[in-house]
Amino acid sequence: MKNFAIAALAGMLALGACATPMRRDEIVTSSSLCMPVRFDIYFKENEARLTDSADQAVEAAAAVLRTCDVRSIQVLGLADATGASEAKLTLSQRRARTVAQALSAAGLPTPVFDVTAAGDAGATTAGGASEPLRRRTEVVVDARPRR
Repeated sequence: MKNFAIAALAGMLALGACATPMRRDEIVTSSSLCMPVRFDIYFKENEARLTDSADQAVEAAAAVLRTCDVRSIQVLGLADATGASEAKLTLSQRRARTVAQALSAAGLPTPVFDVTAAGDAGATTAGGASEPLRRRTEVVVDARPRR
């Protein structure tokens, strides 16, 4: 059995050596990354400021998207079910604005933003259980390769 596994591995390596290697620019180009995308930006509890890792995620997304034809960006602020609904709506609005401002500051076009907030709506299931990880914004970008 051991000899069979070694022979199979050697065969795969030999076949791999025969393949024509692709250049990196053939595999990953900025235009190949220009497509509709969805990502989340998370916040600390009761916070609307970007964490260092959230700031890095915004900058990384913007770095790719700056090379694209960005048609629209939807930013939806969310909050968990803890606390008063009115306060959670305000918090989710602040989170959505924070992310939209960060993406705009990173070079994405502002006229294409649709910034909304849901507060704590949907933060609990029909059975009354709290939905985890609602301290975030959902970002949906409609991006296409530039022509």
